[in-house]
Amino acid sequence: MTELKQHNNKRLKPVLERLGNLVIRAQPAATADLAISGVAYDSRRVTPGNAFFCIPGQKSDGNQFVPDAIKLGASCIFSESPTSRGENDSVVHVTVSDVRLALATVADCFFEHPSQQLRLLGVTGTNGKTTTTHLVEHILDRSLKRVGLIGTLGARWEGEHGQREYKDIKHTTPQASDLQDLLDEMVQRKLTHVAMEVSSHALALKRVACCDFAVAVLTNITQDHLDFHKTMDHYWHSKKLLFEMLNASQQQNKTAIVNADDPLASEFIKVVAGGVRVWTYGFGADADCSVQEVKFDFRGTKLSLKTPQGPLDLSLKLNGKFNVYNTMAAILMCLAEGVDLADCKRALEEFGGVSGRFEVVASGHENEPLCIVDYAHTPDGLDNILKAARALVPLGGRLIVVFGCGGDRDSSKRPQMGEIAEKLADDLVITSDNPRSEDPDQIIADIVSGIKRMRGVRVEADRASAIKMAVEEASDKDVIVVAGKGHETYQILGDKTIDFDDRIQVKQALSGRL
Repeated sequence: MTELKQHNNKRLKPVLERLGNLVIRAQPAATADLAISGVAYDSRRVTPGNAFFCIPGQKSDGNQFVPDAIKLGASCIFSESPTSRGENDSVVHVTVSDVRLALATVADCFFEHPSQQLRLLGVTGTNGKTTTTHLVEHILDRSLKRVGLIGTLGARWEGEHGQREYKDIKHTTPQASDLQDLLDEMVQRKLTHVAMEVSSHALALKRVACCDFAVAVLTNITQDHLDFHKTMDHYWHSKKLLFEMLNASQQQNKTAIVNADDPLASEFIKVVAGGVRVWTYGFGADADCSVQEVKFDFRGTKLSLKTPQGPLDLSLKLNGKFNVYNTMAAILMCLAEGVDLADCKRALEEFGGVSGRFEVVASGHENEPLCIVDYAHTPDGLDNILKAARALVPLGGRLIVVFGCGGDRDSSKRPQMGEIAEKLADDLVITSDNPRSEDPDQIIADIVSGIKRMRGVRVEADRASAIKMAVEEASDKDVIVVAGKGHETYQILGDKTIDFDDRIQVKQALSGRL
């Protein structure tokens, strides 16, 4: 197993100089000899000599944990508000104007700028980030690149013996210090590329600040996360930050890749600075990568494309128009990194899909409905999945949808998703997703409020029972979509988290049909 190097302590004085105008005050001022042994924002993870950053969170403020951090040996405290010092307090207290940016800057400095030592490929957008980054990982891996992946399903890379090594991460895009630590590990493991999902939260909360991107991609902009962003303007402006970061990146041969079919495409393109190559993709003929012909069936997709390296014919195992977009984005990302078009074709045609993304679940027995599990949890995501599934319904069959919406999240999308499901499906079973602290019945009522006719609509708050009901009553000509949780292996009910996997529930329900 590779032995990872330990980073030497960093002197605080040059770190403060790197922070520049972010620093409002440092007490005591004489900090030349003080060293930082590491970076922490969770007081429970502080070790002696760490710099502790007081991050304001949704549920608690890091400032209230300063005494705990000091007890565990923190050498300095960074906060946006002055922290009180005791009489015998030898800890340096640094007041900064932006503690999140300070955390990212200090972490980047401590880990010696890892994003400059590999090619960081960032993908942002409402939908498609996970599949696109997995496609890129697969193509680069087959092109003999040493590639890592960071996103919704965790972080992973190829280990010493050829197997994939996985690391759990809390967020789609980790907190700044965790991200820099992870990138540093990837550098030490001699990776050359990292495909990374870049969430709007990560951009707005500066988790990716100080990262030097080589490629930035916009998949699309539709409604999501308004519980956090409040307005669509704040949402898409947050995503646009990735392209502004690309401009400032120290990387060479930088590329911005934008979905030309998105209504906001021009807003992203016009922010890209001169010297950065801009490529577009879409169904329009003017895009750099554009669709010439496409056909879908139950086996996958037949696709003909125009690309910057010439025409490309593909037979994909993936299905749905949304996956055509994901495929085009991945192709452009890999072409930008020097991969040959023929290598893209070979890799794409063998790619089997991503866990919980339009994933077919079967028991292996005959005469059962086609069951698809997908992570779709936004109005646009549900719309895309149901349109793709509708194309697979045979004559005389029905499209049946089982879905709910998450609690403690943007409630305005619930009636929209109810309306979309009613319009595109033949039968609906409305159920719970992750209710969290909300009343499941209220979430369901919000969904139902968007449904104009209640014909073919049933409500079953227990998700396992809802899936069982849909599967057991379906014919072998029907297509069932279970949407919302996809790859997740848990369900959050109040203050409890239970084991729950839609794929297991579907398989059990199919077995129960015998």
